[in-house]
Amino acid sequence: MIYMKISSLFLIVAWLGGAGLAQAQVAARTIGSLRLEEIPEIPDAVAERMLRYQNTRAAGLHDFWPDNDGILIATRFAETRQLHWVKLPGGDRRQLTFLREPVGAAAVRPVPGSRELVYSSDKGGAENFQLYLFSLKDGRTRLLTDGKSRHESPLWSRRGDRLVYNGTARNGKDFDFYVYSADSGQSRRLLEVEGEWRPLDWSSDDSKLLVQKYISINETYLYILDVAAAKLTPLFEGQASRKVGYGTARWAGAGILFTSDEAGEFTRLGYWEPGTKKVRWLTADVPWNVEELAVSRDGAKAAFAVNEDGLGRLYLGQASGPFRPADKAPQGQLYGLTFDSTGSRLGFSASTPSSPGDVYALDWASGSVTRWTESETGGLPEETFIAPALIHYPTFDRVAGQPRLIPCFYYKPRGRGPFPVVVDIHGGPEGQERPYFNSTIQYWLNELGIAVLTPNVRGSDGYGKSYLLLDNGFKREDSVKDIGALLDWIAKQPELDKTRAAVFGGSYGGYMVLSSLAHYGDRLKAGVDFVGISNFVTFLKNTKEYRRDLRRAEYGDERDPAMAKHLESISPTTNAGKIRSALFVAQGANDPRVPASEAEQIVREVRRSGNKVWFMMAGDEGHGFQKKTNRDVMGQAVSLFWERHLIGGR
Repeated sequence: MIYMKISSLFLIVAWLGGAGLAQAQVAARTIGSLRLEEIPEIPDAVAERMLRYQNTRAAGLHDFWPDNDGILIATRFAETRQLHWVKLPGGDRRQLTFLREPVGAAAVRPVPGSRELVYSSDKGGAENFQLYLFSLKDGRTRLLTDGKSRHESPLWSRRGDRLVYNGTARNGKDFDFYVYSADSGQSRRLLEVEGEWRPLDWSSDDSKLLVQKYISINETYLYILDVAAAKLTPLFEGQASRKVGYGTARWAGAGILFTSDEAGEFTRLGYWEPGTKKVRWLTADVPWNVEELAVSRDGAKAAFAVNEDGLGRLYLGQASGPFRPADKAPQGQLYGLTFDSTGSRLGFSASTPSSPGDVYALDWASGSVTRWTESETGGLPEETFIAPALIHYPTFDRVAGQPRLIPCFYYKPRGRGPFPVVVDIHGGPEGQERPYFNSTIQYWLNELGIAVLTPNVRGSDGYGKSYLLLDNGFKREDSVKDIGALLDWIAKQPELDKTRAAVFGGSYGGYMVLSSLAHYGDRLKAGVDFVGISNFVTFLKNTKEYRRDLRRAEYGDERDPAMAKHLESISPTTNAGKIRSALFVAQGANDPRVPASEAEQIVREVRRSGNKVWFMMAGDEGHGFQKKTNRDVMGQAVSLFWERHLIGGR
């Protein structure tokens, strides 16, 4: 059953193009904060069948408590993700925050006995994150920021007397640095900057900060910020004269560990020597991206994860090297690497295709791993879930005389087929599909018998910086051609039904869905666009100001007439008349990244061409649905959409 009251049922009017601007009625209704247009009533059988899958949950590590007193995690037990305190491995989860909105970043104040933490939260998905100081001693919460601008990256000093963070309060665009003093209880602006900056780490004596200036995934810069003098110094001489991508950085005693693609195609781990100020590369023999770097409080130990063709692998060692694989760590997606205050334990979260994210701690001396949480899977046994196979399919262009191969994870249902197939396209566009736990994909596999392919088309992260650049600017539609090549591959697989293929994607993946439907509509029966870009020119004009230059670096600058003409020509709104497949569009009304107008205009244009569109608008969501009720209704509606337009035909 659906346990939400339908508050109203009404008809709205949509305008259609053509002579006389004829009108047509569009059936619409509301469920809570959701407006649903042309979406039929969801049968109880669909909701009941999805119930267990929609009641899976994951846990993620935020921090260790001082005094060896457990861990701070985030998980969901009602509508949204909240903070919980777990004192012992496998112990009860004591909920600390009880907000309608989800909690974002969180960090424990590293002062024994203080029982304070800082966390971030926004309202309605608008991503204007505020920072709050919460005390467990009296249960009181205090707002640290201005209540309206965007604030990120809260980072306690090592003594715990100060908190640094960034924010756009000055002009809504630039991420200045702010510092909160626990002694005075006041915040002040530490430094004005231009663009997107973020703090990374405090030095051992709290006199300096490592900070990053972010231009794009291929261009970032590292600086040392003298806190007392409020002065920036480039970490590397001449760094402003070359484009290099720096991932992250941490103090390691007087030296600095950092990740960068400067020395090759992939992001390597480097060690900056404080005396010579020269760099020693520590992972030159690892042909994959290094990610998720952590350094112990004393600067002696370090841990990092390597992204090996989409699979995570943990490495451990002394901060200046060498490193060894952590063979006892779970194999899967690894994130949130955090040392405790003594450096004797390394905490992290891990997810696999058959298990949701859970929290683990590795004992540094023995290498043994302890599982702290065991998240629920809706009562479904792990053997229910299907792991994907990694495949590589040929696309339209060539490398060294051979067809370029696109990596893709292939989830195949049990049975013989031929199966209908959904191509699930990630966002970013610098994202990467990785085989983590996804209850929606598992539902499609097990209950609907749909095969799922998750390609990492050109422009995806994880395969080298040259691969990242293959879709930039005027090369945007080359990534769409990679989807066409995947449809060619599908047609050659006897267990897949090429006549029942569909596309699904969010954000940039939503653009890929719309563009694929325009280009390959004769081979695609349906598509679901979730918070997707429908026109690059209007998107760049309307996305939040603090994001605009970051996106221009990827998509092109719409202020240039030639680029504007190109972006307009490839935009789905320009080609809406070519979309004849069944279409479902879902959007958050408060989305600061891809504004709701992007969804509204593609729905309007496709309807103007005479094609019906299922449309869902969430009044209390932003770039993605964070509230369980909204996610559940959307999941049920998508399931019904596949049953009507993919499995059973149009």
